[in-house]
Amino acid sequence: MKWITREKVMGERVACPWLIKKFIDPEAEFIFTPADQLPSRARELDATPFDMDGEDCPFSTLLKKHQLADPAVMLLGEIVRAADSHPAKPHPAGEGLRWVTCGFSALGLSDQEILQRQFMVYDALYAECRRRAAYAGYF
Repeated sequence: MKWITREKVMGERVACPWLIKKFIDPEAEFIFTPADQLPSRARELDATPFDMDGEDCPFSTLLKKHQLADPAVMLLGEIVRAADSHPAKPHPAGEGLRWVTCGFSALGLSDQEILQRQFMVYDALYAECRRRAAYAGYF
């Protein structure tokens, strides 16, 4: 399946592709386009936009839409939301993730390179979320 978002990815627009590849569509192809071309390019390429507007953040929207109830991935969603927006009660790890995502953005990498390199960050965060969820008795 093809998935599309705005170019110059960071934050949730990296977390969502990680979530998609790991839990929704292992064969996913990601396309990046200028923001003003997103709707037309999505139609033209028959690609699914994943940077959706709405009350929930895109990561949370994907969790709900695909009925992903893994406690570790839900905890990761709280961290992603705290890094990418300003919730009333942000998860404390969110600020660190924000620094990391901004740092990757500052390296001048292509969108595909950012995904490739930053997926390891999300793998590590997910592993820690699994450890903490297991400790809390969710597994």
